[in-house]
Amino acid sequence: MEFEAIIGLEIHVEMKTKSKMFSSGPVSFGEDPNTRVNPVDMAFPGTMPTVNKQAVINAIRVSNALHMDIDDTVIFERKNYFYSDLPKGYQITQQFRPIGSNGYLTIETSNGPKKIEIERLHMEEDTCKQLHSWDFSLLDYNRAGIPLIEIVSRPDMRNGEEAAKYVEKIRSIVTFLDVSDGKMEEGSLRCDVNISLREVGATKFGTKVEIKNLNSLNNIQKAIDFEISRQSIILEFGGQIEQETRRFDEGSKETVLMRVKTDAVDYKYFTESNIAPIKLSKEFIEDAIKTSPELAETKLERYKSFGLNDYDSNLLIADHDISNYYDQGVKSGCSPKLLANWIIGDVQSVLNRDCISIKEFKITPENLGKLVLLIESNKVSNKQGRDIFAEMVNTNEDPEAVMNKLGISQVSDEDELRKVIIEILDVNEQSIIDYKNGKGRAIGFIVGQVMKKTQGKANPALANKIILEEIGRR
Repeated sequence: MEFEAIIGLEIHVEMKTKSKMFSSGPVSFGEDPNTRVNPVDMAFPGTMPTVNKQAVINAIRVSNALHMDIDDTVIFERKNYFYSDLPKGYQITQQFRPIGSNGYLTIETSNGPKKIEIERLHMEEDTCKQLHSWDFSLLDYNRAGIPLIEIVSRPDMRNGEEAAKYVEKIRSIVTFLDVSDGKMEEGSLRCDVNISLREVGATKFGTKVEIKNLNSLNNIQKAIDFEISRQSIILEFGGQIEQETRRFDEGSKETVLMRVKTDAVDYKYFTESNIAPIKLSKEFIEDAIKTSPELAETKLERYKSFGLNDYDSNLLIADHDISNYYDQGVKSGCSPKLLANWIIGDVQSVLNRDCISIKEFKITPENLGKLVLLIESNKVSNKQGRDIFAEMVNTNEDPEAVMNKLGISQVSDEDELRKVIIEILDVNEQSIIDYKNGKGRAIGFIVGQVMKKTQGKANPALANKIILEEIGRR
């Protein structure tokens, strides 16, 4: 018996706004527990929620990137349930009129491109964070109230690879739009998977199993692949799949039962009476879209127009922060290709060596651009540029200031170089004879002598040109 997996994903994205979804409480990560709590998010008596304008703008931008229909009226509902992660007994969300609906995106898989349809995108507030021990749970309400968008796909995926590629594409969109940092390991982007199996050729869906809170692309693929295998074995032996919620255990690489689902939960949704419907003007929506940061695909095309190849372009856009660093550096007017080489090579080497991110890298993109300009203008050689770079890594001084401090400069005056080269050729007649007899290495020897005479400051390309001219005259 052959089975087909039916997979749909729900992705929760924490937005990196300055304040929370319905209060002025600050949004930050890594603070001491329960030090960023706001009375509004705890629903203290007499408090009133107000809608975060930037969160609405962010939701519009992501909806547009996902080719969705954008609702011009923002309405919120209360989702009622009692659980320890929700202090006020309800969550403010969008149930009946999501801000975005009927969208799609295209992913690249090993079998070629595939279109994944997206049912809805809605705004809501996050719940508190729970830390469970054997006999007690700790609650951190810092996260309560942080703005979320939830993106719900249609059940269009068929294996773990497609699901991982889909989440990767969503993460790229929300990070490049500067909506979220997309850090799955910190919970900024969380994924729930709904998966069922049916016989190939059947039209009716099988019993759905949910896998909660997957926190890496690798785990998403492994959890789905394991669950497909687990359900296939049960069905092949005539068993039935239970409707249940499971989690992925990283140690065993298996999904583990959390709880069995019997009936659907009735959340008793009703309109949030403290937030009146908000009518979004056409101008507001258009401005949110028009002022959106560039998506990865747009940057990719721009990088190719700079003369970068696919490999270099994809390396740059693989990291949102590195891509932004590159964009700032290009503004200096230096060669986009040469700057890309420095970032992909020397800069990345320092990041790997020191285990830091580009945000922690001391050299500003402006100063790196200036260094590339010094090399382009032949004021310093590539080797001298690396000496300057090594000093800048520790100080972030202006590259020209470092050049002067280290006494580094490149001799590019043609008359001055010609005088040095003539002197060297006069005492190395054998090298001239060797070159004319077809020994090309003789030129390398002469260039070496020039570099030695000028203490490494001669422009190698110019020196080589003058050497060939002077030999030709003899």
